[in-house]
Amino acid sequence: MPQDIALDQPRPLPRFVARLPSGWTIAALLVATAVAAPILAVLGGALARAGPAWRHIAETVLADYVVNSVLLAAGVGVIVVVIGTTTAWLVTVHDFPARRVFEVALLLPLAMPAYVMAYVYTDLLEFTGPVQTWLRATFGWNWGEYWFPEIRSIEGAIAMLGLVLYPYVYLLARAAFLEQSVCLTEVARTLGCTQRQAFLHVCLPLARPAIAAGAGLALMEALADFATVRHFAVDTFTTGIYQAWLNMGDRIAALQLAACLMGVIAVLLAIERAARGSRRFHNTSSKHQFLARTRLPAGAAAAAVATCAVPVVFGFLLPAWVLLRFALTDGDPLFGPLILPFARNSLLLAGIAAVIATVVAVVVAYGVRLHGTALMHAASRVAALGYAIPGSVIAVGVLVPFGAFDNAVDAWMRARFGVSTGLLLSGTMFALVFAYVVRFLAVALSSVEAGLARIRPSVEDASRVLGHGPGRTLAAVHLPLLRGSLLAAVLLVFVDTMKELPATLIVRPFDLDTLAVRVYNLASDEKLAQASTAALLIVAVGLIPVIILSRAMKRTGHG
Repeated sequence: MPQDIALDQPRPLPRFVARLPSGWTIAALLVATAVAAPILAVLGGALARAGPAWRHIAETVLADYVVNSVLLAAGVGVIVVVIGTTTAWLVTVHDFPARRVFEVALLLPLAMPAYVMAYVYTDLLEFTGPVQTWLRATFGWNWGEYWFPEIRSIEGAIAMLGLVLYPYVYLLARAAFLEQSVCLTEVARTLGCTQRQAFLHVCLPLARPAIAAGAGLALMEALADFATVRHFAVDTFTTGIYQAWLNMGDRIAALQLAACLMGVIAVLLAIERAARGSRRFHNTSSKHQFLARTRLPAGAAAAAVATCAVPVVFGFLLPAWVLLRFALTDGDPLFGPLILPFARNSLLLAGIAAVIATVVAVVVAYGVRLHGTALMHAASRVAALGYAIPGSVIAVGVLVPFGAFDNAVDAWMRARFGVSTGLLLSGTMFALVFAYVVRFLAVALSSVEAGLARIRPSVEDASRVLGHGPGRTLAAVHLPLLRGSLLAAVLLVFVDTMKELPATLIVRPFDLDTLAVRVYNLASDEKLAQASTAALLIVAVGLIPVIILSRAMKRTGHG
């Protein structure tokens, strides 16, 4: 009988067969290659011979690009870490009036595009705006007799970006605080630490990786911003790339600026890793009891309410109220049937990009789950690189290989058949959707990977025992269990695509405008009241993932 069992056992595959890559491995490698193409195009172009445009940029404005980009990243980093960490700690471990409201409200600025904030506050705070007009009328001041901060400055850009990007840190820091056990703080208190010391020396180091991850996302978004810094007349790498590509018409100069920006990002990430060093912070106890909330006294409760209210009011409520007032009193002159093409284009592009990015994320994440080899993990990491690269860089990286392909096909068709094919990929919706997928694939990938991690391996083992292959197991078992993660991935990519501006401006076809482009064009002409309608539509769509995220966090732990 043992011999029969031994005969029925599957024989090991020959070595040359075992070394053959599986279908999932090949699919993941193809995705990684496609995503890496824009990055390789940027790096390859940076090695080309510099032209007159690059030499002019290097001699005149390159130093300003470097200084302004570094200052912008440093300022935004400080704001998002301070606001995000402080508010996350307050709503997690303290009890004060309206705490439950602030748990959700602190995520609202995530739905507000930074360039919309810039347009609103410029209208409010500039010399002819209502704030300075009221000051002059109230105190009888004339021009030059009082000091008022200049909104169109790098300080203004830092403030705008910090107010809309701190929810990245708040979201991840609060999740990290929710996962910490009260045992750690109790031990610290028994050793003589005050609550403040326990937070600084125990809870904050444990949450540092999450805070650093949130700050990293915020810094990527800040360095990728185009419309805000352009509106505030702050010269950064993104504005320089746009100028070199569209105004100077120098592709090589744009690629070299893009490579410089990638270098700045790499340096900032390396500084954070070096500061962390070899230190690792994690909970070594198997016991877990959630952090208990403490009721704050009246004075401290008022301070906590003010601390949480300030970013919500200035990061969402005030600009949303201004936009709503403009939309009701003036609004877009094309409101109605004429604005439908802008909304249709935005919804169509965002929907297609969200679905494709989610499908690609499922292929990559499931490939890593099935074959967790070093090659698969490397492919997954390469596929997630796009989110760390600004949209303007990806736009330039997409157009370069697409343009080379179009020129090669056109030359071959002219030589063989005397027919010009024109632009097949460049300046098409396909190129724009591809840029979106490259840019936001990491968002979908993180959601799908988190969902797969919650599925026990025994579930798919049972499916395989019943005779189902990997594809059938994915369709019949994993996808139904991943409904929530897939929905979150689609929504997050959808909203990010709705707000994306630099890639849209550079890659889009000439006859295709979106809501983001409509807002940018009107606001650039100082027509904020008319831009309010399209801006409100973008904000309204952005509220959907905020609601989903807040509900998900309410189901996390005791929060």
